[in-house]
Amino acid sequence: MQETLNKHKHNWADKDYASSAIGGLFFLLISLVFNYFTNNYAASRQSNFVNDIILDNIPTLNVEIIVIYGALFLILFIAVLIILEPKRLPFVVKSVALFIVIRAVFMTLTHIAPSPDSITLGDGKLLNLLGLNGTGDLFFSGHTGFPFLLALTFWDNKRLRLPFVFISIVLAASVLLGHLHYSIDVFAAYFITYTIFCLARRFFSKDFKYLN
Repeated sequence: MQETLNKHKHNWADKDYASSAIGGLFFLLISLVFNYFTNNYAASRQSNFVNDIILDNIPTLNVEIIVIYGALFLILFIAVLIILEPKRLPFVVKSVALFIVIRAVFMTLTHIAPSPDSITLGDGKLLNLLGLNGTGDLFFSGHTGFPFLLALTFWDNKRLRLPFVFISIVLAASVLLGHLHYSIDVFAAYFITYTIFCLARRFFSKDFKYLN
């Protein structure tokens, strides 16, 4: 515990780190606000649902616990990783914020309604804020892309890479089994997320160097 506190004192005493970390947290806050409004916008302009070769051939399962608590566990897990190693904070929060902003923009472009067989997730402003309401936030799948982004971020650390890849696969399967996302939402998430990671690594190259 003392070692962790010393790391925080050392990092926050560095003006460059402090300004980068505060800027990253502010960027994350703005991205969440932006996501909230774009999510509501997309949900209010749904058109019709479409057929899907995978969803049309698999039953609907109640995966609400996995989808909601899996996402919340992931957020808690990354928070713990940042607390243990504060030098990770600037790049992680900036890349996550970039992910949220780009995904929010994608949500506003096409307004397809969810599958009629999709399960209903718990309602509430928190779920809406996190993009977990399963209504307007279809393309692309945040449940799939977010843990994959973290896997790419910590790719050189096998002990972190493998769990994040595993979580991404589990959540991807869950949103399909719950008919919460179309298959294109899930499969496209991996390609788009990789591009987002490449952009983050270029935009925030100085922060990326201090990850591991």
